[in-house]
Amino acid sequence: MDDDAEQQHLTAAPGYALGQLAKAFTTALTHEDADTRRRAEGRAQRWRAVLAGMADGRLTIGSRTPVAGFPAWVTPEVVRGGFATGAPGAGGPLQPYEIALAERFGVPADRRALFAHCLTDSGLTWLWGRLNSGRYEVTVPEEGALLTMAWLVRHGETAAALDLVAELEPFAGQLRFLPRPSTGRAASDDTDALHRRTVDDTVNRLVRRRPNAAVETQREALAVWQPFGDELLAHWLETAGGADGRVLELAPDEAWLARSGELLSRYRSLAEEHTRCGKHRSPKENLGILRGALEETVAGRELDARRLGLLRHAVASMVRRRGLPGSPAHTELRHAQRAQAALPSHHALAQVVLGRLAVLPQESGIADLAPVLAPVSGPEERETGVPAGARLPPVISRVVEGALSAPVDVLVERGVVPSAEVLAELVPQLVAVTSARAYDDDALRALMAANYRAFRNRRSLLLLNLERQVRIGELPWVRAVAAQRGDGSAEAALVLRQLGELAVGGFPGTILPNPLVRELGVLVRQSELGAPLVEELAADIFMNTFGPKFLVAARVAGELLGGSLYERYYGIDYEAIRRLAIAEASEAARRSVRTPTSPGFARLCAERAKAASSAPAGTKSGGSHGSWVAGNGKVIEQAQILTTHNLATLVHRVGIAPEPGWAELARRCFVTVCRLTGRVHGNPRPYATIKDAAYAWRQSVFHLSLCPPAEQWRVLADLDAETGRHPAHVAARLAPALAGLRLVADGGGFGPDGTADRGRARRLLGWTTDGHWLASDPTGRTS
Repeated sequence: MDDDAEQQHLTAAPGYALGQLAKAFTTALTHEDADTRRRAEGRAQRWRAVLAGMADGRLTIGSRTPVAGFPAWVTPEVVRGGFATGAPGAGGPLQPYEIALAERFGVPADRRALFAHCLTDSGLTWLWGRLNSGRYEVTVPEEGALLTMAWLVRHGETAAALDLVAELEPFAGQLRFLPRPSTGRAASDDTDALHRRTVDDTVNRLVRRRPNAAVETQREALAVWQPFGDELLAHWLETAGGADGRVLELAPDEAWLARSGELLSRYRSLAEEHTRCGKHRSPKENLGILRGALEETVAGRELDARRLGLLRHAVASMVRRRGLPGSPAHTELRHAQRAQAALPSHHALAQVVLGRLAVLPQESGIADLAPVLAPVSGPEERETGVPAGARLPPVISRVVEGALSAPVDVLVERGVVPSAEVLAELVPQLVAVTSARAYDDDALRALMAANYRAFRNRRSLLLLNLERQVRIGELPWVRAVAAQRGDGSAEAALVLRQLGELAVGGFPGTILPNPLVRELGVLVRQSELGAPLVEELAADIFMNTFGPKFLVAARVAGELLGGSLYERYYGIDYEAIRRLAIAEASEAARRSVRTPTSPGFARLCAERAKAASSAPAGTKSGGSHGSWVAGNGKVIEQAQILTTHNLATLVHRVGIAPEPGWAELARRCFVTVCRLTGRVHGNPRPYATIKDAAYAWRQSVFHLSLCPPAEQWRVLADLDAETGRHPAHVAARLAPALAGLRLVADGGGFGPDGTADRGRARRLLGWTTDGHWLASDPTGRTS
């Protein structure tokens, strides 16, 4: 869920949880795979816990403190949709490492006893050893709490350590506050190199790969059954009496029959050893016909006319298709097939790679891929039987490349990070390093980086009533060392600018996903730039309220875009927004309270949504899309238009300047618009695609607005040319949008309904409660 999920004094209903329980229950009962059934049963148990907690009042779904008795900082167990189950993420049965530590410390296998031991001299000594060596893991933030306490004691911050212990002690029997011991030293936390997957993750992916049954069946056919079929064919041709190759024209002699028996004996051995192919067993296949007739002949039974006819037809067809065994054409074909069959299988090559990965550190990425991706070596051939010089196929190379450890821009360039969503998964690693660098002490820096990474694994809660997610600074052990942070604002600003440029320049036409916005928000606070970043709000839980930062973000957009093509195209009055922001800020100052909402901004978005029209006259309702959710979506879209959904903030406050340049980014965004519009054709549910196309279109207009007027016209000509590279219906569908953009660039404007020139020019928006003109087939049919 979003950091500032927009709701007002509501509680969540159990309907969603009931639906999820029903799905999990059905899967647990009916799925054919045992592992899938077992996982579904686990999900069902968690959903039953959610419903029971909601029923008896232990859970308040929608609150940032959803579990009665636990403060906000306790990591909750969260299931799909942001529902807390009531169990703490750091709770549950004792972990194996806790049991082992209890035995080592000579204390009862009990969390409270372990907690108490860590407050003694011997316990502190153990914790200090972990801090010094870095040999620990923090998988949930709570596991870093006692390490932080030990650091405070070692540095003479006794009062802070005692305050931290007092805050943790009530939960000492329930939560695991001890770190997990690690056998290897923790990876360096002073590097900008990131990795999408660890070596261990890569090993597990390769281990799960099984031989491709179809490929291995074909390999068996080429290497075993086709050569054997050639032998059978050649053997039968020895009985041909004339040039026409009619077999059994000559009576078989004893030597021929003896060789026949040997062939049949070898067949039985081959059939027992090589079981993938089944054609040779079929009496209707050529090989089956030749073998069956040979068995009859060896047994001394004369072939009847039908059996003899089948035999002669099979022989004739085999010779006709591939030539006589031993002929040049036949020999060339079989040589090529033998070469193909001799190629090592993907499975065999994966085993070679697993051997290479086994000697690498398992919990980090791979800095140098070359040795792992190199052709098979001579020693590897002797060890595995895979021929030296064999190269890894792309399907295996891509798995290995997912573990590349490199700066994030390199990962994007090499395609390891293919989307903004994947970028959002990696950014916490970089933000953890950047945040931790503000601490001067090496041990504390490593601990805070590990703590941040664990915190970012915390799943977001469903929040109502404008509540916000817990921030890392609210954790008691992070608060306890807050005074140790230096000024990391300059480095945070640099990393923020680099990530902003990478996200905007690397994935044009894609809305910034909320997890990425959340990480950028951390850097904004650390850099003290005052850059308001806003999340994408969910239309199905939106209650027509916006936090104050939305108005601030719209004012920032006005500072950049006042008088621009963007302002004119979307019919915005940024001067009025500036006055509204000043008025609301003055009112808040007069009342000396922080207002949780911006009523003026909400009212403006609602008015603009009501005025906007996406449906041409005569278009019928869009069915299920014309719902209250779509109505909410129209309001949210207007907020995204007014704020530019973080683009203006990143340009104007953060100072991003993506390398391709604004004109090229406008072109690339439009390519995305065309690609998405192409998916509308024939789509029975086109509205989600249209919404995404409108997002990309809005970004294209934004980037175009940052170009000088002369360059804008050159780009507009390029956009027209781009539509010609796509199916004809794409150009026809987008013609009104392009006409509208040219109209505004030439000084014109739209009417109140967002159209001009009797409907031939239109403002492209995404959400609609009516049928969308972009969904209408150019021929007049509805797609």
